[in-house]
Amino acid sequence: MTTLSFAIWLAGTIQMVIAAANLVVAKKLDYRTNVARLTPIVGQVFAVHAVYIVLILVWFGALCLLFAQQLATGDALARFLAGGLAGFWGLRAIVQLTLYDRQVRKEHRLQDVAFLLACALLTGIFLTAALH
Repeated sequence: MTTLSFAIWLAGTIQMVIAAANLVVAKKLDYRTNVARLTPIVGQVFAVHAVYIVLILVWFGALCLLFAQQLATGDALARFLAGGLAGFWGLRAIVQLTLYDRQVRKEHRLQDVAFLLACALLTGIFLTAALH
């Protein structure tokens, strides 16, 4: 296993942890109570989107865990997928820094910083693979 394929495997593990953490976040942010205040269709759309995000994260994680060596080859498909993942995680960090409530981020500084570091690491790993 090359260093890059190990890094991609590690990225898969991190993405699985982030997917699982979404369950904790849903409870911490009390999705149930907050969604209950919405109209039924908006609540349903929110729930579907939340589930889809977790499924996408699991898929990204599985892709990296099962195909780390292939993603590290530098062939066109591997570079395309890695570039997409780099963009996904880079954009996710930008969203957190610019759109999320600053007070909530301040109240949960450890989680905020940990997630931003995870996004930076994932972006770096996938950008390295995309440019490989």
